[in-house]
Amino acid sequence: MSSFNEVAEIVGLLFDGLGVLVIVLGTLVAAARLVIRHRAATDRYRLFRQDIGRGILLGLEFLVAADIIRTVAVTPTLEGVLVLGLIVLIRTFLSTALQVELEGRWPWQRASEGSTRPGEE
Repeated sequence: MSSFNEVAEIVGLLFDGLGVLVIVLGTLVAAARLVIRHRAATDRYRLFRQDIGRGILLGLEFLVAADIIRTVAVTPTLEGVLVLGLIVLIRTFLSTALQVELEGRWPWQRASEGSTRPGEE
């Protein structure tokens, strides 16, 4: 059974690394797109923030998955599960707040038909 725990720990660490990598790459891509864009300064800034927000959102998903794998598969103690619950709650709040800021609506609300997201023209 210890080999399963070792594999789960390695997978959790890989997901952690992937989450950080996605956030870093998302920020670099957002910066590159900021330099390339030829729009008004305020519009460029808004689109830059949206690009960074999307990278952070995707990275947070990987980080939450890593926490779940390590906490449930490796150390399934009551204290570990409670800490996991708190971490997931905080990261879910952050994800929801970022999504509301990016899309201008709650995640469970449908976008109006024919409307575009901010930044999509």
